[in-house]
Amino acid sequence: MNLTDLILWVAMPVMSLALVLAFVRLVRGPTLSDRVIALDLTGTVGMGMIAVYAIARDLPVLLDVAIVLALISFLGTVAFARYLERRMGP
Repeated sequence: MNLTDLILWVAMPVMSLALVLAFVRLVRGPTLSDRVIALDLTGTVGMGMIAVYAIARDLPVLLDVAIVLALISFLGTVAFARYLERRMGP
């Protein structure tokens, strides 16, 4: 077993567990803010999973996909924050 196999066998299950827990918070979250944060976390964990897979399998083209996912996730979080700010008022 080399280092890339170890990365896949350790990091991917941990990230999958984080993704499941974030999805549970997304579904059960008592407030809209909890759901927005959970949605952002799912995007971040997904980006991390893509990056780990790209590094382990030596596929640098997937890192571009991870960067695009990070940018879209960031813009979505900013849009939700502005929506919540306007909804809650000053």
